Amino acid sequence: MSGLTFTKLSVGPMDNNAYLLTCTATGDSMLIDAANDAERLLQLIATAPSGISTVVTTHRHQDHWFALEDVIEATGAASLAHPADAPEIPTATGTLNDGDTIPLGDCNLTVIHLVGHTPGSIALYHDGHLWTGDSLFPGGVGNTRGDKANFESLLNDVTTKLFDRFPDDTEFHPGHGKDSTLGAERPSLAEWRARGW
Repeated sequence: MSGLTFTKLSVGPMDNNAYLLTCTATGDSMLIDAANDAERLLQLIATAPSGISTVVTTHRHQDHWFALEDVIEATGAASLAHPADAPEIPTATGTLNDGDTIPLGDCNLTVIHLVGHTPGSIALYHDGHLWTGDSLFPGGVGNTRGDKANFESLLNDVTTKLFDRFPDDTEFHPGHGKDSTLGAERPSLAEWRARGW
């Protein structure tokens, strides 16, 4: 991945993944999902050359922002989320829409809005890597709690905005658990649609 490094940290009782992204040229850093355990997250952030400028929350479920207020208070970072979810996320200071870019030093991350797990779920993309929150996992899309319309929306968005857009070697990094590639999951899309979850 050109220009960007990242560190993944699993925190909290639901094993949420938080990600620290750093521009290799400038040292600028940001955090994706201040999920839990502010102390450990702040220890991770302390390894960044100049702290963090931004925290992006992938969606409004509390397990992804439980430590957000403490992290924002300690770092002074901006707190960004999609406007459909931001009202339920504490200390959101700005919003992100589909197609927006987030500058990080010499790098840019693209915001991709994926509707279904929540109304305002987002993924971020940079140079062959996707951070997908709870919208895409190895083995399926995120939980839509038996709501057929939400499932169809999420699977359609994941199919058209991720699988139809990016090549098989694109790596994705979900909100819980292990990473995968679009190529590893692509053959299962029809199976996911048929099973309905």
